[in-house]
Amino acid sequence: MVGWGFIFYLLVNLGDILQAWIPGYKFLGEGVVAGFYRLTADLLSVLILVGMFGLLLRRFFLHSPALTIREDIRLLPGVRNGIRRDSAIVGIFILLHVGARFLGETFQLSLDGLDPWQPVASVLSNLWLYLLPGTIEIARHVSWWSSVGGIIVFLPYFLYSKHIHLFFAPLNYLLHPERTSMGALDALDFEDQNIEQFGAERIEHLSWKGVLDAYACIMCNRCQDACPAYATGKLLSPSALEINKRYFMNEEGKQIAAGERSSQTLIESALPAEAVWGCTACGACIEVCPVGNEPMIDILEMRRHLVLMANDFPEQLQTAYRGMERTANPWGISPEKRLEWAEGLDIPTITQNPDAEYLWWVGCAPSTDPRAQKTARAFAKLLQEAKVDFAVLGSEERCTGDSARRSGNEYLFYELASANVETLNRVNPQTIITTCPHCLHTLMNEYPSFGGNYDVIHHTEFLQQLIEQVRLSPRAGAPGQSVTFHDPCYLGRQNDILGAPRAVLGALEIPFVEMPRSGRDSFCCGAGALKCGRERKQGGCG
Repeated sequence: MVGWGFIFYLLVNLGDILQAWIPGYKFLGEGVVAGFYRLTADLLSVLILVGMFGLLLRRFFLHSPALTIREDIRLLPGVRNGIRRDSAIVGIFILLHVGARFLGETFQLSLDGLDPWQPVASVLSNLWLYLLPGTIEIARHVSWWSSVGGIIVFLPYFLYSKHIHLFFAPLNYLLHPERTSMGALDALDFEDQNIEQFGAERIEHLSWKGVLDAYACIMCNRCQDACPAYATGKLLSPSALEINKRYFMNEEGKQIAAGERSSQTLIESALPAEAVWGCTACGACIEVCPVGNEPMIDILEMRRHLVLMANDFPEQLQTAYRGMERTANPWGISPEKRLEWAEGLDIPTITQNPDAEYLWWVGCAPSTDPRAQKTARAFAKLLQEAKVDFAVLGSEERCTGDSARRSGNEYLFYELASANVETLNRVNPQTIITTCPHCLHTLMNEYPSFGGNYDVIHHTEFLQQLIEQVRLSPRAGAPGQSVTFHDPCYLGRQNDILGAPRAVLGALEIPFVEMPRSGRDSFCCGAGALKCGRERKQGGCG
């Protein structure tokens, strides 16, 4: 009610001002179009007022949890009271602006007669003939100036309030950088000797998009509601990040624009280090944001600074980094053991089958973790049953570096990605199959920045093709069984692969039950991004 109504009021305000300044002018004339305009304005005025009263009641009297940020979440001094003050001022302005304009129309109809195109205002107009005889003209002038004057009075505050999103949110969409996927990051140029800063230590180190996000934010807390870290009690709130950024920029934006250094780092002002490492990089905050903000990208930039510049990261990551540096996988398993999972299966390597139609990128977890190896062996048997011409890299395969990039170690990712791209370009695969959503995402969306452009397919998509081609014949499940599917963030949300897993499960003729949060709205399992390094024995990496 409030959103659509207030958008329409841009036209209403234009019409009112033109009518006030041009003697005898009637906005849109007297025809049917003008009638529908007046009808829409009449009904939307009422809906805006009803909606605004409801929202203020929800915020200030019902105290909806969705409109609050936990007390243990860091906000800049004055922000908590500032949010409530901001909401109150904006709410009162909308009530004053729309309410005064609507009353003005009722006063006008008391003078001019009823208008069938304005049914609600016409009903109320009769009251003034009894309640305000002789003063209706004065009341009309007061209402008009209260409505339009309210805009003038509000304008200075407007620049500092969340209401500025009305201008910056559309800009956020129009200027949004083109990304192959919401989680894709820009590569850093380690060959450029003039670069002195990697990642974001201070707010001026963020991209223009990171700064614009703060002013596009409407403080709706949708990102916070979707965030798995916040839901599980971590100190991370993507909403608090954007709010802190805007309040900080309101205080120091002038000197920052003049080239001066900000007084606090992002860790000090926007998000504590514990919150930075609490992010699972699932992308839910980006997916759900109605104005196109990207809090996750800011967090990953902050991680880049902490790892590359400050050498400050959780101790648990050290083992994973060491493994990726020395043996090219977080588990620290020797490359010579990379194919031990396939013992007894007669899996061909690319050396043995250089012209293979498909290159299967097995990934670190299926190659090294006992539980994930079961998936690899099962998929290998399906490929053999369908007589697929495939091969694996074997000891030549390295970690894609996804967990290094998500955790901020961009240089380690750079080394792994460069080596993998060199290997893959030499092999020149026709199509790459992978079972790991993170490997899929990295090979398909991140490696093009390093000169690696490949046709990559997830194994569920490939299995769906094999079933449709009748190269695989699924057997029906046992009676009484049912199955569900958890959409990995980097499969569903990040790369929009939703139908293939369900199609494969559907071919088994087992009753399928959707989780409450599924598809692009799936709840992150916490097994990606950092889990490879922090909980290696749990078999992470998607």
